[in-house]
Amino acid sequence: MVHLQQSIAIGVGLAIAAAMLISVYALGLLRLSAASRPLPIWRSAAFVAGVAIVWAALGSPLASCDAGSLTGHMVQHLLLMTIAPPLVLLGEPVRLLSTGMASSSPRAVVRLFRRAGSLGAAMAFWVAASLTLVLWHVPAVFALALGSPAWHATEQASFLVTGLLFWLPVIEPWPVRPLPPWSIVLYLFMATLPCDVLSGFLVFSDRIAYAAYLSGASEAAVLSDQQRAGALMWTVVTIVYVIAGTVVSSRLLTTVDGRADRSRLAGPTSRSGVRTLRAG
Repeated sequence: MVHLQQSIAIGVGLAIAAAMLISVYALGLLRLSAASRPLPIWRSAAFVAGVAIVWAALGSPLASCDAGSLTGHMVQHLLLMTIAPPLVLLGEPVRLLSTGMASSSPRAVVRLFRRAGSLGAAMAFWVAASLTLVLWHVPAVFALALGSPAWHATEQASFLVTGLLFWLPVIEPWPVRPLPPWSIVLYLFMATLPCDVLSGFLVFSDRIAYAAYLSGASEAAVLSDQQRAGALMWTVVTIVYVIAGTVVSSRLLTTVDGRADRSRLAGPTSRSGVRTLRAG
């Protein structure tokens, strides 16, 4: 009963926080529109969806599903690390929230976001996300988070924070400086490797990785749940990263085509200019 009351209180508190965040964001939208600088509707919709997904993973009944199912844990993990972060960042949160609060973005925040647009920062974000993924799925650490509300909250927070950091170089919200598209394609490919290793182990292993789930189900049921969780992770991560990689690759091809067109247009003019100089 006490646990249920705590869960309801957390859910209500997170819902209030999400509503306040969206309200400030909406005020920023209104102010930008009044200044004739409207944000595309799909970006604002992405932000609201991202915040709603974070609430669903942390404050809805879904938040307790990982207690009895690895698949439930994997749904939370994917929502916090793979689905919600890019949606939130697509909504240009720094620009809109600072506008909604009627204040200029703090220099420290702007500086932090600009530093995210470097290869060194991107590598650090990749390492942080990969280590977070691997660490929390080590059986002993996983059991610690499963048995302690404090460690469980730490696990969820680390999924969300490292997810946001990981997607910064890919989404490039203001004021992040864009990286070369080819580097983002490689970045996304490298990010699939630890996910593939973990999900492949969960799908193909005939050993139960997390014995804590044996207390409420048979070995066959736990192993089936483990394989289902691995397959879910493999599928969702692949789809999301392929979509992101396709968008970045199309941007790269557009850049290459644009340069080629400019070269063809400039070619005859340049040669004509050289002949004129020679003639002179």
